[in-house]
Amino acid sequence: MGKFVQLKASDGHQFDAYVAEPSGKPRGLVVIAPEIFGVNSHIQSVTDGYAQDGYMAIAPAFFDRGQRKYDAGYTQPDIAAGVEIMKKISFDDAMLDVAAALEYGKAAGKAGIVGYCWGGVLAWLAAGRVAGLSCSAPYYGGAIPNFLKETPKCPVMFHFGETDHSITLEQAKVVAAAYPKEQSFFYPAGHGFNCDQRGSYDAASAKLARERTIELLRKHVG
Repeated sequence: MGKFVQLKASDGHQFDAYVAEPSGKPRGLVVIAPEIFGVNSHIQSVTDGYAQDGYMAIAPAFFDRGQRKYDAGYTQPDIAAGVEIMKKISFDDAMLDVAAALEYGKAAGKAGIVGYCWGGVLAWLAAGRVAGLSCSAPYYGGAIPNFLKETPKCPVMFHFGETDHSITLEQAKVVAAAYPKEQSFFYPAGHGFNCDQRGSYDAASAKLARERTIELLRKHVG
């Protein structure tokens, strides 16, 4: 359904982004922040899915700042390679890429961001650091506990797995307690439960989390 386009951040960095358009007038814009595996087939399908729900959806290739055209699977070597690329990318630079995606899709209307794993951390940081977002839905961002002094400027809906080892249940509860005005949901699942290409995929949890995320978007984006 979607296609790759090239975007340009305010610092001059040019990067790819996968864009999926709805069949009719967009209800708004959704930025999809990927895991550490690039804009792979799974992230493309997630982006397509939000387009099918009526949104213009954009998945920026944040990893282009570290390694262009990165597209990986979910083996242990893939994880190790993704972590090394992730280390090369500053959160400040990633926020510039989020802003560029918002600029590209501004004609669609209000905007939200949905992020998974590393992208979940980006979604959380963007809620307080990037202008123009109406809501944010971070899924199991392992480094979120490192950023508990952030002040979100839009409603946030956290999704956590109760058996996640990247952000443990105890850590997730600390996040939830630190931001009682935001929504926090816990699922009987592990890390990456939304990804149907991973062994940790939990269909029931993924379905429920997505339904809740759509509710968030309907309320705050359109």
